[in-house]
Amino acid sequence: MKLSNKIMMLTMSFAVSGMSSQCYAGGFAIGTQSGSGTGNAFAGGAAVADDASVAWSNPAGMTALPLGMHVAGALHALKPSFKFGNTGSTGVFAAPGTGDGGDGGGWAFVPNGFFAMDISPALRFGVALNAPFGLKTDYDSGWRGQLLGLKSEIKTVNIQPSIAYKVSDSFSVGGGINVQKIDATLTNFAGAAGLANLKADDYGFGFNLGVTFQPSPDTRIGAHYRSSIKYDLEGNATFSAAPAGNTPVRADLKMPDSFSLSLLQRLNPAWELMGDITWTGWSKVQQLVVIRSGAIAPGSTLTTLPFLWDDTWRFGVGANYRMSDQVKFRFGVALDKTPTQDSTRTPRLPDQDRTWLAFGVQYKPSKQGTLEIGYAHEFIKDAAVNVPVPGFTTCAAGCLTGRFKDKADIISIQYSHLF
Repeated sequence: MKLSNKIMMLTMSFAVSGMSSQCYAGGFAIGTQSGSGTGNAFAGGAAVADDASVAWSNPAGMTALPLGMHVAGALHALKPSFKFGNTGSTGVFAAPGTGDGGDGGGWAFVPNGFFAMDISPALRFGVALNAPFGLKTDYDSGWRGQLLGLKSEIKTVNIQPSIAYKVSDSFSVGGGINVQKIDATLTNFAGAAGLANLKADDYGFGFNLGVTFQPSPDTRIGAHYRSSIKYDLEGNATFSAAPAGNTPVRADLKMPDSFSLSLLQRLNPAWELMGDITWTGWSKVQQLVVIRSGAIAPGSTLTTLPFLWDDTWRFGVGANYRMSDQVKFRFGVALDKTPTQDSTRTPRLPDQDRTWLAFGVQYKPSKQGTLEIGYAHEFIKDAAVNVPVPGFTTCAAGCLTGRFKDKADIISIQYSHLF
């Protein structure tokens, strides 16, 4: 093989490595899953049962809803910001190119829909339609880190039917199944190979189980487990200037499971307090092996990508103040740890530990209707990156070295109705 061809094929292999390395990074779970929860920073999620969104957060809580048919629809506007600052990049990353990428974040709009109804006074049925995971970063063309990433977009759609049974006045159980679709589109500059583009998708299946325990009318404890979901992703890697290197690819991915323990405590008719601890098993994601599945060396490994993620903990506390029968104010704070590590973090998802500060208001225009508006700001620690050229484990060919200034804002609106 000619030297020029060897260089081109090596460049394409590096490009796929750079694209894939953050497609499945920890920290791209969408925590915003209901308009009512946003105002409390989702504290107490497995114990709160304000509306049909409990069909997602803990199906057992559906038994705490009034008898009837509950419908809720929410829209969340998410605005993350990721701004890179160079602190000494070397090699191929030393040249500034068109700059430091601009703001890799941007507006995203995420809808949710929920339904719950009683089959009998003790038996409930519900459905959640939502997007549990998502990621979008988009940097300026030609920026100094374009070998590592230009656009990264991951979308999921999930449907979860569930049931709940009230075993006694104080104890309920519930569970459901998850059918989830994932789509990923990732691009980066690949040198002589031009623009590299990776697209892959798959369907996955999982389950969840929950319980609620209400020792008194003013206290409810909830626990909820959500299983991992395994994907057998299939797609294609293409290169705009080197179509001979285009290849189908596949990769196995096992997403983490999670467990939440929550408390809701009513202090008096005006005040409620809630708390939440959530564990997520991101340590399941240690590496991703990308396999060629086309005519060129089928079954061979295109690249093996290390992640080395850790399990995470999330802690949240919140409060509600009922000013009148029509108006309730919500408050919440949360500490949300990242699973990513400095040694493997890349610009595709420059995630770090974050602190939520949230507030919201509930307004009931009628006995059957409820409007929720919530806002949350995420204070995110600077995310350090020190990433070698894709395909290298050291900085021999250069490292992108710097820090991302991150933050995020969330605005949620939800309307619920009881029929």
